[in-house]
Amino acid sequence: MGNELKRTPLFDEYAKSGGKTIDFGGWDLPVQFSSIKDEHDAVRHRAGLFDVSHMGEIIVEGKDALAYLQFLLTNDISKIQIGGAQYNAMCYENGGVVDDLLVYRLEDEKFLLCVNAANIEKDFDWMKAQVQGEVTVTNKSEEYAQIALQGPLAEEVLQTLTDVDLNSLKYFKFIENAVIAGNSVLLSRTGYTGEDGFEIYGEPQAIVELWTKILEAGKDKGVVPAGLGARDTLRFEACLPLYGQELSKDISPLEAGIGFAVKLQKESDFIGKAALVAQKGNGLAKKLIGVEMIDKGIPRHGYKVFKDGVEIGEITTGTQSPLTKRNIGLALIDAKFAQLDTELEIEIRNKKLKAHTCATPFYKRSK
Repeated sequence: MGNELKRTPLFDEYAKSGGKTIDFGGWDLPVQFSSIKDEHDAVRHRAGLFDVSHMGEIIVEGKDALAYLQFLLTNDISKIQIGGAQYNAMCYENGGVVDDLLVYRLEDEKFLLCVNAANIEKDFDWMKAQVQGEVTVTNKSEEYAQIALQGPLAEEVLQTLTDVDLNSLKYFKFIENAVIAGNSVLLSRTGYTGEDGFEIYGEPQAIVELWTKILEAGKDKGVVPAGLGARDTLRFEACLPLYGQELSKDISPLEAGIGFAVKLQKESDFIGKAALVAQKGNGLAKKLIGVEMIDKGIPRHGYKVFKDGVEIGEITTGTQSPLTKRNIGLALIDAKFAQLDTELEIEIRNKKLKAHTCATPFYKRSK
């Protein structure tokens, strides 16, 4: 069967927790365990544990690895110290996005890139095609599994399983050979939920063992396994972009509002730089903004946005916020209408319903 769904090493663990799986970009992954709302709530107030083993891991190494990544990516890779991570976009010549990803600096000229699951093959092919100088690019995705423990109690729970002083591990820093419950893993203080937390990379067997041990350690604190549904609502409230929705080959990082990861002033040229410089200089034609419904209705991905009857864009992600119960969305629209409190209409089931632009992010954790 050529079309069988791929499974992560944790697949057999889902059933033990009542996971309901769906086809997610060719992967058989849990959308929820109890309910999206309960899991969302757990991550905002306690902690949730996610299987993110479907994500891709690509190693870039060799004496020209830094120069190669400076050319490949939009952020300034030279600013990453060993033990540090950085958010990046990888662009096409026209400024559209190949993928958004995390870069971990393991050594001076050795980097680990964590890329989106649906883009692994495409990214790897693109990266190989751009190789210059002495660089080796290796797809190691099959050798890694990955879990993410996210939420205000993440540190407290994980600390019971390790001698690493987690309090001293700052955001966007990592330890390459951290020992947790007897397993050596890469421990990163990063996440995709808007909460504090950790992403843990390791050999599949180690990660399967840690999944069980973390859930046991956090049981009395209300830590739960969480699925893709809550992962999406959490990242959406925090306005973290999802490739294929807020970012794509047709949407630049500037339009998507991740300009902080684009260093147009860095010395080295990079793929897409000229297009992005021009885009910034000419003013953005479209912008990603927050919208909130005035009329009753929920703005969903793909719904069209209108101003005075004229179509001006579309919703990239939308839902009822589990936290605030607001009916909100992110929309990519004509930049002329992107100022706050502009009244718009969103077409929901063939009716144009009133909405207005609003501030983002929709959620920001208190320190």
